[in-house]
Amino acid sequence: MNAPHPQHDTPHRPLTPSFPSRLPDVGTTIFTVMSALATEKGAVNLGQGFPDFGCDPRIADAVAQAMRDGHNQYPPMAGVPALRDAIAGKIANLYGRRYDANTEITVTAGATQALLTAILCAVHPGDEVIVVEPTYDSYLPSIELAGGKPVFVTLEAPDYAIPFDRLAAAITPKTRLLLINTPHNPTGRVWSAQDMQRLQEIVRDTNVLILSDEVYEHMVYDGAPHESVARYPDLAARSFIVSSFGKTYHVTGWKVGYVAAPAPLTAEFRKVHQFNVFTVNTPMQVGLAQYLQDPRPYLDLPAFYQQKRDYFRAGLANTRFRLLPCEGTYFQSVDYSAISDMPEAEFSKWLTTEIGVAAIPVSAFYHEPHESGVVRFCFAKQEKTLATALDRLARL
Repeated sequence: MNAPHPQHDTPHRPLTPSFPSRLPDVGTTIFTVMSALATEKGAVNLGQGFPDFGCDPRIADAVAQAMRDGHNQYPPMAGVPALRDAIAGKIANLYGRRYDANTEITVTAGATQALLTAILCAVHPGDEVIVVEPTYDSYLPSIELAGGKPVFVTLEAPDYAIPFDRLAAAITPKTRLLLINTPHNPTGRVWSAQDMQRLQEIVRDTNVLILSDEVYEHMVYDGAPHESVARYPDLAARSFIVSSFGKTYHVTGWKVGYVAAPAPLTAEFRKVHQFNVFTVNTPMQVGLAQYLQDPRPYLDLPAFYQQKRDYFRAGLANTRFRLLPCEGTYFQSVDYSAISDMPEAEFSKWLTTEIGVAAIPVSAFYHEPHESGVVRFCFAKQEKTLATALDRLARL
């Protein structure tokens, strides 16, 4: 009998090759951690930013009808023409700038894809990107994937005012892009007309592009208008504007948004978009185009969310939290220094586990440790959900 071949002595173990990570510092987000902890502890989840109520049945019916009508194949890469027309009309009516639906409007797979695509098309390795922090968590990984270098301008509690002198000083010959977000997540602050005019002056004689994240555009309160960069010609000429139907119509899981930008910027955006996602699901685009013919749902949204904001703030006024400004978004930040001196992440986990209400530490929105004793709640919830949360928070 022949002796066994040596390779048969050790069982074969398939090898999974290793490779360097493109995002070595990215782990599980605080939103995932807090939502999982809220589920485990049976806490009221005021952490992650999504509604716990349904959308208007008419928009769901419009999408279902689009499916039944056979709108189930690929749409044009830039989006269904009727939807792009409706978006262009909406922007013109609200902000006074008419974007060409064919060459300046692109439908995207949500705002996060729009942000990533804008950054990838504009930012080259070594380019500087100015980031106003605290900041939404997708910005920095997107810049890193593009090879850009983030340059931080930091807002400080409690007022989170924009330090325009530091913003202007951050611009260098290497600056490619400036990222702004209004209404601002997580602070709830809103850029004013004066702020936009100051920004316009700062960038006027530069080659800096602007990426304006305006997904909460229809959540501005107390009668104030949303100051889109579309209102300001010198800003609009250099800007990618991002918005989200998910935020506006309570359908975050649909992941449909759009980008408005001048034709030369849009041409570059679409070069990346077509190989990133190519296009966005057809029946939802067709349904959204029909639903957008009635402007009332987005025109009524500020009053809808202000009622929730005012109810939630009135309840929080009976707790030991100190309310910070909330001019827009569906987020309310609070100072908890009268309750605890724990770091924000630790306090958020304690609040979820022991009190039964989940929040997000605002420190998670900074690129390095930054403690202000502030956490963020989401009030895009049914009144009974908010009432339960307020009852628990009042016991602190």
